[in-house]
This record gives sequence, C-alpha cells and structure tokens, in this order.
Amino acid sequence: MPSPDSPTADIDADSSPSIRPFLPLEEYAIIGDMRTLAVVGSNGSIDWLCWPRFDSPSIFGRLLDGDGGSWSLEPTSGSDATRQVYLSGTNVLVTRFHTADGVVEVEDFMTLGDAGQHVVRVVRCLVGCVEMRSAVDARPDYGRTDADVTSSTDDLDIDPDGDGDDERRDEAVDARIAYTIDGEEIEIHASGTVRWNADDAKLTSSFTLAEGDVEYLVLGDRPLERNDCEGLHTTATSFWRDWSESTEYNGRWREHVERSALVLKLLTHEPSGGIIAAGTTSLPEVLGGERNWDYRYVWIRDAAFTVYAFIELGHLAEAEAFTAWLVARLDRCDDPDVPPLSPLYDLDGKDDLDEIELDHWSGYADSSPVRVGNAASGQLQLDIYGELIDALYLADKHGDGLSIDTWRHITQIIDWLGRHWQAPDDGMWEARSGPQRHTSSLLMCWVAVERAIRMASQRGRPAPLEDWHELRDEMHRTLVDDGFSDEVGAFTQILGGDTVDASMLLAPLVKFISPSDPMWTSTLDAIGERLAHGPLVDRYDNTSTEDGLDGDEGAFTICSFWYVEALARSGRLDEARDLLDRLLSYASPTGIFSEEIGPTGRLVGNLPQAFTHLALISAAVYLDEALSD
Repeated sequence: MPSPDSPTADIDADSSPSIRPFLPLEEYAIIGDMRTLAVVGSNGSIDWLCWPRFDSPSIFGRLLDGDGGSWSLEPTSGSDATRQVYLSGTNVLVTRFHTADGVVEVEDFMTLGDAGQHVVRVVRCLVGCVEMRSAVDARPDYGRTDADVTSSTDDLDIDPDGDGDDERRDEAVDARIAYTIDGEEIEIHASGTVRWNADDAKLTSSFTLAEGDVEYLVLGDRPLERNDCEGLHTTATSFWRDWSESTEYNGRWREHVERSALVLKLLTHEPSGGIIAAGTTSLPEVLGGERNWDYRYVWIRDAAFTVYAFIELGHLAEAEAFTAWLVARLDRCDDPDVPPLSPLYDLDGKDDLDEIELDHWSGYADSSPVRVGNAASGQLQLDIYGELIDALYLADKHGDGLSIDTWRHITQIIDWLGRHWQAPDDGMWEARSGPQRHTSSLLMCWVAVERAIRMASQRGRPAPLEDWHELRDEMHRTLVDDGFSDEVGAFTQILGGDTVDASMLLAPLVKFISPSDPMWTSTLDAIGERLAHGPLVDRYDNTSTEDGLDGDEGAFTICSFWYVEALARSGRLDEARDLLDRLLSYASPTGIFSEEIGPTGRLVGNLPQAFTHLALISAAVYLDEALSD
C-alpha cells in the first residue's frame, strides 16, 4: 500500500484537481482525429498527446510524469467544481468550470479530414466575468528533446466578441513550437483569437471573458483564425453526429453502445484502417506495480471482435477497412519456416516493436517502469489465428467475398497450424513465464480450422477438406479430453491443469459448445465461484498462476463483459442484466472504460481500451436481443 506521502496517496476524489499530482483515470476523457488522440483531464489539462500519430513520441506526457509536459487551461481563480460531458453523439468534449466569478465551458475537439491536424479549444463564458490562463508546456519525444518556443507580435484587426466590430490589439501572429526527432523537423503553430507569449520555454496566454464571450486556442500544423475555428467546429460536430446516427442499435443500452462505438472510431487510424488497442502506454494495471505496457498498436487478437462489432452496428466501411488492413498482414504466409503472423503490429504493419524503458519518467502515480514498444510482438500466440480467420469469415459472409489470393493465404495458415497447434505458446494473456499448452489457444485454433471449413464449403473454394475435418476433430477431442477437468468441473487454464481461466468464457461465444451443455454450465459456475466478484471478473487467479510478473492486478473488464454474455447465452437473463447494469456503472462519467477495474473500484490500465468496448457492444447487443425474444 502507498504511504501517506507517496504520490499515489494524492489520487483522491476529494482533493482539488489544480493541486493534485495525478488525476484518477476516470477523470480523463479523450478527443481525436483518427490519426492521434489527446487525453484531457477534468481540470482542463491535456496530459497526453502523441504527435502526429497514435504511436509517435508524446509532446504532452504529464499523464506519466509530472515533468512530462501538458497544455493547461483553467480559470485563474481556480474552480469550485468541474464536470466533463460529450456533446451528444459526438467526440466533442465539454469541460465546465464553476468559479466564484462565473461559469466557463471549454469545448475540445480535433479537426478532421483535409482541414489539417489541429487541437482546438473553444472557451465560452456562460455566466459572470472570468479570467482564464493557459500554458503550453511541450516536452517532445517523451521529454527527451527540448522544444524551441517562439512568438512574435504585431497589431492585428481582430473581432474578440464575434459581433463584427474589429479592434486593434497586440497579438501573437507567429507563435510556434519546433523540435527535431530522428532528423525530422516538426513544427506546431499556436493560434486562435488570444495572445500567445513565449515564456521560459512555454507558450502562455491570459485573457478575460465576459458573459457571452468566446475565444479559440489552437495548436496545429498551420495558424487558424476565428472564422476557420467556427467552421471547423461545426464540421467536426456534424461529422460525429452523422456517424453516430448511422449506428444500427436502439436497444436498452443505447447510450453505452453509442459511446463505445465512438471510442472505437477514435481508435481507428483512418489512413491505414488499423485499430489500436488503446490510446496510451504504461498506465499501470495496479498502482505501484510493474504491469505497465504500451498498447498503441494493432493486435490481431482484436480482429474478430472488431469486425463483428462494426458489422453488428452497421458500420460496414470501418469493418471493410480493418479487414483490408488484416489481409495486408498475410504477406508472410508464403514462408513455411516462420509463424504466419505476429501478435501485434504498428500502424504501418511492422512487427519489430522493441520494448524499452523510459528511466527518466516516474510513471503514473510513481508506477514505473514506463515502457515504449512491446516485446509481446515476438511471442508465439496461437489463438490469434482463430481470431484472424473468424474475422475474415465474417467479412466473407457479410461482404463481397475474399479474394483468391487471400484464400490461398488462409489455406497456408491452416497448413501451418496443422503442424504447430500442439506447440506450447505464450497464450492470450501474453504471459512472460514461458510457453505452456493454453486451453484457450487450442480453442481458437479449433475456431480457425472450423471457420476455414465453412468458408470452403459455402463458397465452393478448393481445400483439402478431408484433412481439415480430421484436424478439426482431433483438436476438439483434445479440448474435451485434456482441457476439461472432472475434478474441477470445468475447462481449465492449461491442458491437464487444475485452475480456471476467464478466457474460456469464449467457448460458447465462438460456437465450440452449446451454452446449455453440462460441461459448459459447470465451467460457467466454476468461473463465477473462483474469479467473479459481483460484476467484476479476474482473468485468472494470480495466487495459483505464475505469469512471470510481480504483484496483483485488477479485474479485467473484458472478462466481465464476456461473463455477462456467457450468462445470457446460458439462459440466465435476469442475472446477466443485473450484472451488466452494475458493470456499466464502473465507466468514467464520460462513458470510457480502461483495461481493468482496481480493487477500490477505480479504473486502472491503459485507456480507452478497445477490447473492453468491443466486449461491451457484444454483450449488450446479445442480451438485448435475448430479452426481447
């Protein structure tokens, strides 16, 4: 436990955001442009921003270190209370400050499409007269590079009230942040309707708003004026609302499903079609622990869940774009001596993701190490082939059909699996304790072969079906004979083992076993008894599982949503509905989930977590249909 003097002790909902070293994660929300995203605190500070891509080095990293850089924006007099909400159906974030002098709202968004790349902050005074201050403290390259900050001033015609009456005021017309990373020169302009001053390597601004006044503060690749900001604000709001209104779900949990869809859209890298696992790195799974990973990459494991979610919600363009990204990763299938896939890739499809530690950063709430890159890219994880081929099966079923070349690669994957499915692997949870025969890995190998058989049979494609049927059946027999323990009364974590694992909640979801089969219902009961704490479900029992890492961890939110869906599929609808309602209450006030929920009920781990929101959509859609039936 942290001592009273440690930074983790300052993560307290009752302490003032302006003096608190680290905000609780539920007090953060995100904005983005489908190229990168910014993490915005309830105190008005942007504490995480990688520029210009999700996986670029950060320019604001205060989320992971007090000296990591940030862009603050707050009332000079402080705030009695703050609140964050999204404009309905959008990723436009509103942070409201209640002060002794009045009420001010800050709307944050990022520009979209060919407008260039900008973070725009709209400051609007609703009541009274409020003085605001802002400081851009850029610390490029994870704080390893100094920024050159400059500003020059001139007399400009401006319209501060937007009423058509121009005034003359001394304005910063050329404020910019410049730095160099790996020989590339990067320049970011500060603009808008306020005066920027270069002050001790920072850009600062102070201004006063009377009731009805609106000011714009902008960082981006070119200067923007008031008219630019107003038009781009309207464009961004309309884009997000139009996209949300095309979501084909109007069930009982519409608000949560819509927010999850908007989160997934923000995590989509529009130029490539890839979807990153989370927008941050190294947010700890337990405060003070070492389970801190970089999730700003594309995981093959997310494939089937992502394609299913987008198809289910009617967002076919996103499903097709991600499918195209996946298909492009199959170029290694022609080499029979290497695994056809890596577990994860960067946005460009590279899998050489060296994992390094940033020793100069203390980590969120002193939870070090801070890691960049992810060594799991070099692991053998057999389950990814099931998730990949299941995704391609869904795309084949709901789309125009896969190409002949893609089918050839699928047959090569099945051929490779036929030779390697019995090998020990590092498993779905990417353990660092060494390879084992994980039951869920075998389950997903079975999925790969079973879906390939379906694709061959339904589309009349050439395939050695007799061999594939024999391989599928041998996998099935092994799962039943070695993966189920009569003593435990459940499918176990490893073949021949005696512990349960929440990854086996996927068994009925992927159609391996009937949800009413006695072998499954007893497994569901065992997981509930051993891993569930109300609506929260651990992925496995840390006291009986050696995963190569020290310390405990929180409940895995994705497993919690899988548990809800598994209960629903087994006909336990009232229990599933109760747990889903309670589980949704753990979301942040803006509807965002991280990877885990800690022992105090707080969010822990990287955020926003795509896998969690994918599982939320799946559980809500299935349970809603089951209740309606």
